[in-house]
Amino acid sequence: MADNLDPSLRNIIEQDSLNWIFVGGKGGVGKTTTSCCLSVQLAKVRPNVLIVSTDPAHNLSDAFGQKFGKEPMKVNGFDNLFC
Repeated sequence: MADNLDPSLRNIIEQDSLNWIFVGGKGGVGKTTTSCCLSVQLAKVRPNVLIVSTDPAHNLSDAFGQKFGKEPMKVNGFDNLFC
């Protein structure tokens, strides 16, 4: 059995085998903020990061200050972060 890891940002960032991260919860708990912050941190250590939202409110566009559509686009200021 694998050792239990502390629930920390460092442990998420350092997991090389981690391919998918899902952020969920009730409305207003900070899912978009958490997802955006996590994607920025992952983009610092991964070759490519894609953040996807199923929220029809387009909150990712608000968070990153740019318009996103149905096709992945680079997030301004990043070469490897796509939304």
